[in-house]
Amino acid sequence: MKLLSVVIPCYNSQHYMRDCIESLLPGREEVELIIVNDGSVDQTAEIADSYAKQYPAIVKVVHQENGGHGEAVNAGIRNATGLFFKVVDSDDWVDMKGYFKILNTLRSFVEQKKTVDMMISNFVFEKEGAKYKKVMKYDSVLPEGTIFGWDDMKHFGKGQYLMMHSIIYRTQLLRDCGLELPKHTFYVDNIYVYKPLAHVENIYYLNVDFYRYFIGRNDQSVNEQLMIKRIDQQIKINKLMIEDVRLNELPNAKLKSYMFHHLEIVTVISTILLIRSGTEENLQKKKALWKYIKETDLELYHSLRYGLFGHIINLPGRIGRSISVGAYKVSQKLVGFN
Repeated sequence: MKLLSVVIPCYNSQHYMRDCIESLLPGREEVELIIVNDGSVDQTAEIADSYAKQYPAIVKVVHQENGGHGEAVNAGIRNATGLFFKVVDSDDWVDMKGYFKILNTLRSFVEQKKTVDMMISNFVFEKEGAKYKKVMKYDSVLPEGTIFGWDDMKHFGKGQYLMMHSIIYRTQLLRDCGLELPKHTFYVDNIYVYKPLAHVENIYYLNVDFYRYFIGRNDQSVNEQLMIKRIDQQIKINKLMIEDVRLNELPNAKLKSYMFHHLEIVTVISTILLIRSGTEENLQKKKALWKYIKETDLELYHSLRYGLFGHIINLPGRIGRSISVGAYKVSQKLVGFN
């Protein structure tokens, strides 16, 4: 059995996938790289197969019809033989020093027969053209050098949240919780992070800048104009998160607090994008989203609607919407996302 499985979802990734794969190869035979060619029509398949031929003990290739990012991750989970599981997108890469520290730590868990459900590390926003690179760190919130539970955490700040880039899960936990991401849907990384958290008990934080998250391609899913164009998919993910986990049924207060925090961020983004689009149709979708939340989970609705963010993003009228967007732009600068 491998120590770590890394799935690399690839769709028409010929121009950048090599850098991603090369950054992960130093893990050698302890790591399996599962390159999922998700129906690409460029040279992605050939590049993937060439790595599998050159490194047969490390690289496994899955060719499938196009199913989107979520189905590529699903394929990775189905094919993984590693004790732990990581997603690295084909336009991103990992830092080698951080990588070796990650592997050493995972190895120590196995040697000491310790169960860790989730390992967290830092990631760096590699934003094209930005002079300052924002690092998402968690040392102000999470204990270091020890396995801990939700009660040992401090409260996350408004600009702090877990993303796919910061998480390594225990593979069996992903299977046990029944994680299956929707096909042909963007922004599924939110569900990937969110749904398994309700099943996580033992956590470890390694304070290293491991994952390098590239932002800057015009066709990238976090491009704001594309997000507005795909707003129905953002709303779909928002609703699935609400349906997947009933927050008021969670037994641990700190876990509930974090998961509410994460859901709040996603809901704010959905709402602001609907406002930003400026169309009457999307303003109606905003009303419909909040109506859905109210009808689905009244307690959650009150928590979201009457918190700080809820007040800001629901200010009435055109002037209120302008203030909401202005607050969002300030948060973009502070947090460093696109």
